Amino acid sequence: MTITINEIDKIEILTLQDNYVDLAAGDNTDIIQRAMPLKDMEIKNSVIAEHGFSAVITVTAGEETKNLLFDFGFSEQGAAFNADALGVDLSSIEALALSHGHLDHVGGLKALSSMIGKKGIELIVHPEAFRNPRYVKITDDFKVKFPAFTREKAEDADVSIWETKNPYPLLNGEILFLGEIPRTTDFEKGIPNFYYQDNGEEKWDDLLDDTAIVANVKGKGLAVISGCAHAGIINTVKYAQEITGIDQVFMVMGGFHLTGPDMEPVIEPTLNGLKEMNPAYIVPTHCTGRKAILAIENEMPDRFLLNMSGTKLTFTA
Repeated sequence: MTITINEIDKIEILTLQDNYVDLAAGDNTDIIQRAMPLKDMEIKNSVIAEHGFSAVITVTAGEETKNLLFDFGFSEQGAAFNADALGVDLSSIEALALSHGHLDHVGGLKALSSMIGKKGIELIVHPEAFRNPRYVKITDDFKVKFPAFTREKAEDADVSIWETKNPYPLLNGEILFLGEIPRTTDFEKGIPNFYYQDNGEEKWDDLLDDTAIVANVKGKGLAVISGCAHAGIINTVKYAQEITGIDQVFMVMGGFHLTGPDMEPVIEPTLNGLKEMNPAYIVPTHCTGRKAILAIENEMPDRFLLNMSGTKLTFTA
């Protein structure tokens, strides 16, 4: 199955929440625009960095511009605070998409939905995003729960839930929600100590709900944006190539979840996979982890872009 995805002239990613911020970076370029700490011409404005991710995705084709909100950050107010600090008008958002059902991506849903102000706006999710309870199993007797994300909580945010395992076009075909991502590499095996319960039975959490969104930048190729890439960022990009029929990869962005001792062995093969895909830009965010980000920067310095809370990245045809 191949799904046609419309070509666009430009994609802008405004990060409402990421794990890092540096308001004195001073490294603006044609692609990178950092948050400004100015308010009333005084250095007194700031944005919040949290262990979470949320971004406004703006795509432009010809004279038409459309907006999507992808993920909603960790705390109830963190991403919303940043949207306000950045002066972002969220009323133009036309749809919502969720990468997976963990707290660091759903925490701010209600506050952001309120700022959008459109009751019943569509939220696209994989059905398994509502697995509950989910937890980290330290030992058989020591389990740390993830806060539950439920259909009731989503509905309380005044959204209309659309559940799908399949690829799903958004914004009239200019963004593609990938749906369930096949696990095909031999090194992207997920997180060993994540579990959930299904009708009282304990099962390893393979995070089938993990997904990403994709755009097709005219003449440049695919722009792939993940939340945590629990399915594996190489699996994710490969599936995007397969489902769109487009081999050229322009930009890969998102959490790659290579942080922590369990995931360190996955860094090198992931790096090799990214080199093979040969994207023009790589933007590791959120849960990629310090060691993996340093490895990407060291190995591909001309392709690496550092993301932050409040950063807007612009990629054009």
